[in-house]
Amino acid sequence: MTDREYKPVKHDHKGMLEEAYKRPGFKEAYEALELEYEIARQMLRARSRAGLTQDAVAAKMGTTKSAVSRLEGVGKHRPSIATLKRYAEAVGCDLSVKLVPQK
Repeated sequence: MTDREYKPVKHDHKGMLEEAYKRPGFKEAYEALELEYEIARQMLRARSRAGLTQDAVAAKMGTTKSAVSRLEGVGKHRPSIATLKRYAEAVGCDLSVKLVPQK
């Protein structure tokens, strides 16, 4: 077996979105999930700041890695406030929810 060096794959999210927005219907579908994408981004940033893997978060939450993966995904799973609170605690954060008046 050969030694392998970890080489993360660069991802140009902004460029990917620019290309995707050219496809019919993408903009509407993406914007319909805007809140879910923002929550997922915040979750991933918090886990990264905490230096934790999905396995470590799962252990702290008393669940499985696949459950954490679903929590961090967008579109298929809508976690409860209680679950988001457990996730936040596992990554060393407090959960804050607020209602903002519409413009």
